[in-house]
Amino acid sequence: MSRIELIDPAQTSGERKLVLDQIHGAFGATPAMFRAVANSTAALKSMWGSFGALGAGVIPAKLGEQIAVAVADSNDCEYCLAAHTALGRRAGATPAEMAAAQQGESTDPQTAAALRFALKLVKDRAQVNDADVQALRDVGFDDGQIVEILAHVALNLFTNYVNVAFAVPVDFPAVKLRRQAA
Repeated sequence: MSRIELIDPAQTSGERKLVLDQIHGAFGATPAMFRAVANSTAALKSMWGSFGALGAGVIPAKLGEQIAVAVADSNDCEYCLAAHTALGRRAGATPAEMAAAQQGESTDPQTAAALRFALKLVKDRAQVNDADVQALRDVGFDDGQIVEILAHVALNLFTNYVNVAFAVPVDFPAVKLRRQAA
């Protein structure tokens, strides 16, 4: 049970309703996470705007979802792990690719480097060094793409924290966290 109210889109109005309607249009439903965040219209607009902006960025959707599952597993966020595993499959990732990403791994050198960097950002609270950034450049990422990788991590920290802190019920097919699967 969620620690905060899940806003019913049918019982709201104004800007909050407009954003929830956009979310419903994108998903065909209104995921519980957005209903929790909708307690603050500003937070809802920020989160949804970030998804839109990064979705139109240069990092491919598949890589964005692989980053999301790596970050979710690292933060023990069952909600985001489930949601982004499903979204990753929709973006063209295989089940094996999503399972590997959950562990921060990939057979693709560029994806593997992005996942290592993303997890270092989370684990070391953004304390990266020149070599960490250079490792991304060495596999072909430019500075714009590197900034976007960090932006994906930041957005996923926001969503992970919402779901974990507020115990938002998972409304996507469940995926086991690595430590639960072991």
